[in-house]
Amino acid sequence: MRMENVRYRMVMAEPRTRLSAESWATAALDAIGEGGLAAVAVEPIAARLGATKGSFYWHFANRDALVAAALARWEERHTGRVIAEVEAAASDPARRLRLLFAAVTGHARADAIELALLAAADHPLVGPVVERVARRRIDYLVGLFSAIGFPAAEAKRRGLWAYSTYLGNLQLAGRMPGLLPGGRAADRYLDSIMDTMLS
Repeated sequence: MRMENVRYRMVMAEPRTRLSAESWATAALDAIGEGGLAAVAVEPIAARLGATKGSFYWHFANRDALVAAALARWEERHTGRVIAEVEAAASDPARRLRLLFAAVTGHARADAIELALLAAADHPLVGPVVERVARRRIDYLVGLFSAIGFPAAEAKRRGLWAYSTYLGNLQLAGRMPGLLPGGRAADRYLDSIMDTMLS
């Protein structure tokens, strides 16, 4: 009789969903956005996911490995995927530049993850990734300005200028959003930035 009860409980028990490494990395990114790099802690993230620490150790050797996975996911989602979408959306380089700025300034108002990573850029795991991402983004911008027809030195200057503008907008949107225009005024503001960059 006892054996039957055990079997019954085993059959009726809800199967636990196995979490992927990507699930953990995404949860770690969310934690970074909410509380900075210090918020990446195994037990709170496990609780958020409804998982155990054993699930964490199935995928990662330690917290640093989780942070590295979260950074890789951020790099792909916020740089690789954005560039791929812009490339697919338009063939004209000036149009690509406008689409890129519309996309990144649109989500910049809520991008607490990027702000937290910039604040942690002196961390040995975060710093190299943030710098690599910045260089990749600037190189992409320089390529767009070159394709538009600017000479190499000017394209490089404008690429850096465009990225600096994005970072400034990101900081204002995250820290002092009231200073930036909203609604249709935000569109006119962005258009004026793009017109100046392309002039």
